[in-house]
Order: sequence, then C-alpha cells, then structure tokens
Amino acid sequence: MHVLPNIAAEGGTNPASGAAPVSKPFRANVDLVLVPVTVVDPDDRVVTGLTKENFSVYDDKRKEEIRTFSVEDAPISLGIIFDTSRSMTDKIDNAREAVAQFLQTSNPEDEFFLIGFSDQPRLLNPFTGAEGEIQNKLIYIVPQGPTALIDAIYLGMTEMRNAYHRRKALLIISDGGDNHSRYTDAEIKRRVKEADVQLYAIGIFDTVPRTIEEQMGPTLLSELTETTGGRTITVANAGELPGVANEIGNELRSEYVLGYRPSHPAKDGKWHKIKVKLSTPKGQRPLSLYAKRGYYASE
Repeated sequence: MHVLPNIAAEGGTNPASGAAPVSKPFRANVDLVLVPVTVVDPDDRVVTGLTKENFSVYDDKRKEEIRTFSVEDAPISLGIIFDTSRSMTDKIDNAREAVAQFLQTSNPEDEFFLIGFSDQPRLLNPFTGAEGEIQNKLIYIVPQGPTALIDAIYLGMTEMRNAYHRRKALLIISDGGDNHSRYTDAEIKRRVKEADVQLYAIGIFDTVPRTIEEQMGPTLLSELTETTGGRTITVANAGELPGVANEIGNELRSEYVLGYRPSHPAKDGKWHKIKVKLSTPKGQRPLSLYAKRGYYASE
C-alpha cells in the first residue's frame, strides 16, 4: 500500500514538481536480497579488507546464508538534494565546495541530478554524466525562502525512476528542519522504505534550535538515512562540509554488498526486517556498521 499525500484530492500530482503521480513503489525480488554495508572504525574512517566470514545477516531474526559478497566500486546513479533556503546564506559557498569535493570521488560512469529546495523543490539539472553541469547550476543559486526538505527528498525519489544504474543514492545537504513541506514525516518514511535508494545526509544544525522543526531535523534525517544503510553526519560549522562530503563519497566507493536468498521466502508485500552483525577481526578496535534495515517483499 502506497500512502498518497493529503493534497491528492486537489489533483493527484506531486506537489513538489507538479508532475505525474509517483511511480509504483519498489518491491524487492525475494529470490535475492542485496544489502549494502558500510563499516567504520572509532575515528569514523572506512574499514576495508573484511571478508564474508566477518558478517552474519538475519531476515526477520532468521540467520541466512550469504550467497554473494562484493566490494566493487560499481557505477551509481546519484541525486544531490541541496538546501537553498534563506538560512543557508552564510554557508552556501562551503556547501558548493562540498558538492565539488563529493563529485571528485565519482566513478567515470556515474550519473547525477541536482535538486535545490527552499519553499519548494526544483529539479535544477536532470541526470547527467557531466560533473561540470551540476557545479555550474550551483553558481547561480541565491538562498531565500523557507525549507521544504521532505518534499525535496520525495522529488528525489521520484526522479530516480529515470536512473540508469542499479545502485542509487541521494546526498542531502541541509542546515535545518522542515518547515514548509506538504508531505508528512510518516509519508516520507514510508516512501524511503519502499524505494531501493540509499540516503546520506550532511547536517549543519544550530547548537540551540530555534523552532520545533529544527529540533526534530537531526532525528528525522538520521531515521531516514539509517533505514537505507546510509547515515547522517552532523558538522559543527560550514567549513567542515567539503571534508565530510569527500568522506561520504569514499564510503559509497567502499561498501560491502551482501546477497542472500531468504530461507522462508514470502510474497506478502510486507516489510521484512534485516539485521547485519559484524565479527570484528582479532586485534582490531571496535567497529561500527551501517546496513539497510529491511525491504518490502513483492506481492
């Protein structure tokens, strides 16, 4: 079941883009479930060199056999969700540099699109393999207006219908909570679970939030990103943005991908929880992992 936004009765279109309704939700082919996993050390550095034996995967609490295991740097279809609201005025230059640093980690076969958002999201550049096109669009952005973050993520999910590669991800760069979207928290959480898209976010949050929306912003982004196997990284000041963007780019190039076939396959259309456990190699400091938390089975 796909929950439509409350304004559906006004015309049934996506309020973020004015385009046709969002496409049919992604349903996993339960013959083979692929789980992207990122492992980091206590210093937040990506850990490579692990083997299949270091991982265990559980589907609805049942341990499954890992059938496929890879760490290849496969091409990716990636959308950049860029905050252009008024509160970004003194951070916009660092945010532009963050995108530039992120793009430098890209694979030659990658493709990108760019969405800017303030009072509403706008597709500033559709999918392209030319990094320069994305950076040129950022030059002319003038921060203004409120923040429709949820609508922007929803539009990003919709644009992924046009993706060429199997691997798909969104990078969100924002400094605050949502205060102008038509979609709700519940609707975007459902949409993120339905979509086969990994989410990462860089948050530049105020130490003392001024509104309830800003107070809830970090929690919402963390819930959305961690559900997909990505994560939200909070920076203390805008000057940290480029370095963090580069870090996330490297993470996407260093993911482990675990594949398994559920021992009790079900085509019930329901949400099935995934749990990945890590066996830390001897002599290694404690490690942390980020993995996709589940999938909707096909019907």
